[in-house]
Amino acid sequence: MPLFLLYLLSLLLLFPPLLSALTPSPQPSHLLRPSSHSHSTSLSSSSPQQYLDPTFPSLLLPSTPPTFSLPLFSHSFAYTYNLPPFTSPYSPPSSPWSRAVLQLSVSCAGEQYDRIAAVWLDRVELLRTSTAEPTEAGVFWSVRKEVTRYKSLLNDPPNGTVSVMLENIVDDTFTGVFHVNVSLDFYLSEEDESRESKKPADMIIPIAEEKADTGFWFRIHNGSHMRFTQFGIPSNTFRAVLEIFVSFHGNDEFWYTNPPDSYIKKNNLTTGRGNAAFREVFVTVDGYYAGSIVPFPVVFTGGINPLWWAPVVALGAFNLPTYTLELTPFLGILLDRKSHEIGVGVTDGISFWLIDANLHIWLDPNSDLTTAKVVNQAKEASISREYSSQSLNGTFDIKAGRESHFSGWVNSSFGNLTTYVSNEIEFCC
Repeated sequence: MPLFLLYLLSLLLLFPPLLSALTPSPQPSHLLRPSSHSHSTSLSSSSPQQYLDPTFPSLLLPSTPPTFSLPLFSHSFAYTYNLPPFTSPYSPPSSPWSRAVLQLSVSCAGEQYDRIAAVWLDRVELLRTSTAEPTEAGVFWSVRKEVTRYKSLLNDPPNGTVSVMLENIVDDTFTGVFHVNVSLDFYLSEEDESRESKKPADMIIPIAEEKADTGFWFRIHNGSHMRFTQFGIPSNTFRAVLEIFVSFHGNDEFWYTNPPDSYIKKNNLTTGRGNAAFREVFVTVDGYYAGSIVPFPVVFTGGINPLWWAPVVALGAFNLPTYTLELTPFLGILLDRKSHEIGVGVTDGISFWLIDANLHIWLDPNSDLTTAKVVNQAKEASISREYSSQSLNGTFDIKAGRESHFSGWVNSSFGNLTTYVSNEIEFCC
C-alpha cells in the first residue's frame, strides 16, 4: 500500500474518539481537525483570504467578455440543516449563445466546518461542490464550470427552477454563514461553434429524487441499498449517456483508507469505518448490470488536516468530478415506449453516499422512430475482492476487479450503427 494511504490509515486508527458513526450528522466526520486558534493563526490576516482550486488545465474562457450574463441565485446560508434546497425561478435566455459557463461565488467569515453543496436546474444537477473552512477574517472563492452540454435544458424550461442545497449550522460555536451567488455567463462566437466537436444532448432526464426534502440526490446507506428512478425515452432516440454525480460522507468519507472488517475484529477496534478500501458506484437498467465507476478520492477542506488545504484546496473539492456511462447498447430494451428503471448503488458502501445522475438523450432529427437491439449484455457478475493482512501493525493488501462487455445496434437516419462498450476495473493497493 502506498505510504500516503498508510499515513491516512494510521490517522484513522490513532484517533478513535473522532471516528464515531454519524449517519447523517450536522457536522462532517474528519480525521484530524486543529483548534480554531491554530487554524486562524496560520492564516492570520486583517482581510479575507481567497481560496484557490488547483485543477489543471483550468477552464479556458474566450478572450472576449461574455455576450451576456444571467443572475440565477443569491442566498445566505445560516442555519439550514434539515431544510430543503433554496430555490429561485429560471427563465431561459432570449438571445442566441454557443457556450455557457456556470459561476458560483461564496464568502464566509467565522468558525465553520466544510459543507457539501449542489446546484440543480429542474432536478438536473449542474454542479457538486464543497465549501472552504473559514477564518475570523473571512474567506472567499469562485467556481467556474462549463455547462454547454446542458444546452437543451438551459434553453427549454419557460418556468424553470434553480435549487441550491447547502446544509449549514450556526450557533454559539459555529458562526460562519455562507453567502452564495450563482450566475451563468453566455458566449457567442464562431470559435466556440467550430471547437464544439460533439453536439449536446437533445434532452436530459434527471435520475434523482422526485421531491427535494433533503436535496435531489439519493442518499445511499450501505452496500445493499439501491435507489431507483422510473423514466421513458422518445421513440427516435439514437444515443443515451448517463452522467453520474457522487460524493462520500460519514463513515465512508475516507473509504480509500478503510481497513478490512477482519482486521477491525482481530484488533477489537470500535471504528465504524470498515469494508476495506474499495468502493464502486454501479448502475442497473431494469435490473441488469449496466456499468460501474470507481470515484476519485476527493478530500474536502476539513479532511485529514485542514491546514493542508488553505488556501489551495484539494483536487475536485470545489468542483467534484462527474463520471459517464455509455448506455446506447441498452436502447434495444428502452425503445419500447414503456416505463423503465435505472438504479444506483455502492459496492461495499457505508453510510452515507450522495448520488444522482443525468441521462443525456440524443434524438434523430430526421425520423420519428428508431429501432435497436441488444447484441451482447453482461452476465450477472459480482465484484471479486481479496484481502490479506500481513500483521497486526495494519499492513494489508487489497485487490478488486470486474470486467464486463456490452454491445447493441441502433438503426436511425444516420445508418445502422453498433456500439461496443467494455468496462474493466482493476484495483490494487
